[in-house]
Amino acid sequence: MTHWRRSYLAIWTVLICGGLFANTTRAATEDEYYELMKVFVDTFEQIDRNYVTQVDRRELIEAAMRGMIVKLDPYSQYIDNKEIKVFNEHVEQEFGGIGIQVNWDDRSHQLIVSMPLPGTPAYKAGVHINDRILEIDEKPVADFPNNKEMEMAVSMIKGKPGTIVKLKVLHMGSENPETFDITRATIKSPTVQGDHYDSKSDWVYMIDEKEKIAYVRLTSFGRNSSEELHDVLVKLTRDGMRGLILDLRFNPGGLLTAATSISDFFISDGVIVSTKGRNTEEHVVRARKGGTFNGFAMVVLVNRYSASASEIVSACLQDHKRAIIVGERTWGKGSVQNVIELEGGKSAIKLTTASYHRPSGKNIHRFPKATEKDEWGVMPDEGYDVKMSNQEMEEMWNTRLKRERSSLDGTAPPTKLVDKQLDAAIEAIKKQMGEGKQAGDQPADKPVDDEKKPEEKKPDGTSMIRPALRRSFVDAILEFWQLRPQQRLFFL
Repeated sequence: MTHWRRSYLAIWTVLICGGLFANTTRAATEDEYYELMKVFVDTFEQIDRNYVTQVDRRELIEAAMRGMIVKLDPYSQYIDNKEIKVFNEHVEQEFGGIGIQVNWDDRSHQLIVSMPLPGTPAYKAGVHINDRILEIDEKPVADFPNNKEMEMAVSMIKGKPGTIVKLKVLHMGSENPETFDITRATIKSPTVQGDHYDSKSDWVYMIDEKEKIAYVRLTSFGRNSSEELHDVLVKLTRDGMRGLILDLRFNPGGLLTAATSISDFFISDGVIVSTKGRNTEEHVVRARKGGTFNGFAMVVLVNRYSASASEIVSACLQDHKRAIIVGERTWGKGSVQNVIELEGGKSAIKLTTASYHRPSGKNIHRFPKATEKDEWGVMPDEGYDVKMSNQEMEEMWNTRLKRERSSLDGTAPPTKLVDKQLDAAIEAIKKQMGEGKQAGDQPADKPVDDEKKPEEKKPDGTSMIRPALRRSFVDAILEFWQLRPQQRLFFL
């Protein structure tokens, strides 16, 4: 046995026998673990020494890690050193860039600015809505490889804050391009949206100004989502909001703490969610009385691609009778992942460590053999089950993409689409308002046992749970993303 092989096997044995499986419920001896690791190392050595061509050792180890994790569930994942940066940007909602929203136009083979975010370097430099980006750092966009145009644009425009990117831009209606040297900064990617943009590139949230009915769409649950939504709710309350539609359709989830904080905005007491794992204590997250937004009717829109964190929020508000759930049965994901850093943060594994339960105690998770008659997901309230076909959903998605782009006159883009689910939500809101049901929440029908340890509070007073590992996620990779059209919007 070579020296490196003995050392490698010894390290694996110490790690596994000494800590990682210390609390396993299955009786296992040190010899069993040693034998299993010996099989692994023997296989690794044989491939490394005798395979017909040389194989990168890191690639072998990463393939083995992915092989282990794929046996667990669809939500556990190995995140390699190439993927970790993108993963962290998605969760933290922050990246080094210039602050523009762009899309690729296949017909003209051009990169188009859908909107410069107000206050960002691109906005201050003079980049406008509908500008065509012709060159990035003197490289013509028209020469980018087919089907990799957006990938190249993202890699070239994003970068370390404080560095400079050069853009050649053609303003709409102009014949002479203009060149900008733009200094990158830390950009925060928003997750809270309204119905459409006004002429100042601010979201319009009131979809019925006369009745004071507001529409807020949450695209995911990121690090800043609760703060974003809080600011919008404060503004809408000042504007006299009487009804709120919270759209969680197509929302795949995100951070558990964001889901509990957002739920806490709308209920003043009781259980929000409880989580329990094999190697973690049960945690019960309760609402706090301070800072609750009430006094208005509320509807939550969901569909079959609303998952995890979206289900935590919609289940909580349904069980507390704070909101009517409109749309269709949700995805059915009731598990929590923790992200465990490896190699000092250069890579990570996202591992399912716990399950979560709604306030009433009903199950949310859709197990592999579950049928439509079984209990899982979040069901719409009686009378508000509004299904949409795949074609209708894709048309709705394309319409939303158009509404995410600013127009020069600040009006909503015209559409022929009839959003049956949104129409039903407006009807439900008006019915609540007509009946005077605009007060706060009510207790859940069957609250779980919440006489546990008092819930820890963050400095701002919101509830949190202390995970056994570093960060808690409840996000899902959903089948719908495979149906999304090629023309997508990107923040750079």
